[in-house]
Amino acid sequence: MKFTNGFYDLPPEKLATVVTSLEMLAKPALPPHEDKPGWELVKKDRPDTEWYLDLYRRIGEEWLWFSRAVMPAAELSKIIGDPKVEIYALEIDGKAQGLLELDYRTDKECELAFLGVTDEIIGNGAGKWMMNHAIDKAWNGDDIDRLWIHTCTLDHPRALPFYIRSGFKPYSRQLEIADDPRITGVFPPGSSKHFPVL
Repeated sequence: MKFTNGFYDLPPEKLATVVTSLEMLAKPALPPHEDKPGWELVKKDRPDTEWYLDLYRRIGEEWLWFSRAVMPAAELSKIIGDPKVEIYALEIDGKAQGLLELDYRTDKECELAFLGVTDEIIGNGAGKWMMNHAIDKAWNGDDIDRLWIHTCTLDHPRALPFYIRSGFKPYSRQLEIADDPRITGVFPPGSSKHFPVL
């Protein structure tokens, strides 16, 4: 990488994104869960990797969620099969349209590892509905001291303000540099139109 006047020049096959981590140190007051006809949050114990990756990609391909898409199958299977990792699908009329993943593998902490919905249901309140369930489940039983999440500049532009409105406070910022998954063939070249391929 070349550094000039405060800027780093990256090779065209690389992505750079700013990652913001946020935390919640106590459970906030939440409104009662709203019933949504045809909506169900379904826990998936030891889900099949093919099922998981299908939902993960349908939600995350537009936002270049690549971490799980490039992970070796055995490693992914170990994570999503761990009893300390809880995976839920938002099913609408029987079809999985949202992903919620809570990771308790660090003592006294829960990482809200993934929370997202498919393009089909963005804007209909599903994200808030799932977040309220996520917060409620994470703090259930008071076995944790911290719930945390991270987002990046590749994510939906409303993600960071949404997390802050949900009660999370930003505490760190990092720079991530990775291979562009559209160039490596993990995602189609036309993915993530808001972030062009060089």
